[in-house]
Amino acid sequence: MLPYNKKLKKFSQQLRENMTDAEKRLWWKIRMKQVKGLFFYRQKPIGDYIVDFYCPKAKLAIEIDGSHHLVGETIEYDRIRDDYLRSLGLRVLRFNNTEVLKNIKGVLEKIEEEI
Repeated sequence: MLPYNKKLKKFSQQLRENMTDAEKRLWWKIRMKQVKGLFFYRQKPIGDYIVDFYCPKAKLAIEIDGSHHLVGETIEYDRIRDDYLRSLGLRVLRFNNTEVLKNIKGVLEKIEEEI
């Protein structure tokens, strides 16, 4: 069982209510077992982090990154976060907002390949 921080529950609910356009677009393509019949959570707390999307059966975390993920301290934070998730036996896929908004088909293909 994955570690869970109860303190993140309210924040994860707020994130679900305020998803970015890219997150909404991907969610509408992966929800309700549309990808290989697998269930995905959105804004799922895992340890001290919240992943954008998580598929427990595939042990796959998916992150949709805005431009702020490409600069400064955020790069190192994401690396540490991804290392932590991988230490739990999870695989991590990252896509940027533009990739999701302009090439959703390609994003879905990468997700299916990873699964």
